[in-house]
Amino acid sequence: MYFAEEIKIFLLAMTPIGELRASLPVALTIYRLDWWLAYLISVMGNLVPVVLLLLFLEPVSFWLSKNFQIFQKFFSWIFERTRKKYDPKIEKYGRLALLIFVAIPLPITGAWTGSLIAFLYGLPFRIAFVLITLGIMIAGSIVLLATLVGIAIEKYFGWQVLAGLLLLIGLIWVMYNIIKREPR
Repeated sequence: MYFAEEIKIFLLAMTPIGELRASLPVALTIYRLDWWLAYLISVMGNLVPVVLLLLFLEPVSFWLSKNFQIFQKFFSWIFERTRKKYDPKIEKYGRLALLIFVAIPLPITGAWTGSLIAFLYGLPFRIAFVLITLGIMIAGSIVLLATLVGIAIEKYFGWQVLAGLLLLIGLIWVMYNIIKREPR
């Protein structure tokens, strides 16, 4: 099939955990797609679940809560938990917090969680979609740049140097988080 790689990348970008963080590196390293095509397909694939989630989370959760007691408890719990976690950030940054949250390409952040947060805070579709789309585009640019830099390092210095740099970055990140948690 002619478009097999592109379809695989599009579908990978739709996944809740992978999103752009998986689709762009796979597109560039395994399928060797042009960077602009990989970026475009990944962004478009990542937008599909956003539209579906923003349109259908509210009616589905309302129906489930109305018809099943366990879902009513679950949605109460998740609303309370999410608001407790994100209220300070929403108060500080306003709607821009959603864009920043989606734009940071780390585990748990991204379009899926951003759509859930938009739903929980009752953001209108148009505003949520614009903020999440901009966040996806920024995250895609960051992942694209990081992947291209990784490819260049591997090409010119070898996979051992790339692995060493990634290990060093990981260790610095872990040490930073340990130091940040220690009371002063």
